Amino acid sequence: MASADVEDFIGQNRLLSDFVETFRGVSESDKHWKSRREFIFRNITDYEEQPRVDHLLALSMVWANNVFLGCRYNPELLEKVSEMAEGIVVEDAPVFKTRDELIQQQKQQI
Repeated sequence: MASADVEDFIGQNRLLSDFVETFRGVSESDKHWKSRREFIFRNITDYEEQPRVDHLLALSMVWANNVFLGCRYNPELLEKVSEMAEGIVVEDAPVFKTRDELIQQQKQQI
């Protein structure tokens, strides 16, 4: 589902859209929320029952935290959320370097 497809889906599914909007974090930026909302819409049909919706929301936060904040998680978990987010385009996503990459970069500059 491309971003335009997500917007069309939202327009055609107001009740579901209103339900998903309740999951937005109070301090979540528009950019962050737009991407996480797309993640949720892309995967909601696999997680429609209540306990599973909670699981989907947790996965959406793992994905968003990794993309926007550089948080690290178990490699299998990151692989799963990356697959779930396949096709989501995040404009101006930050690029993070690990501590080891920063040290290596500093050594090369000396």
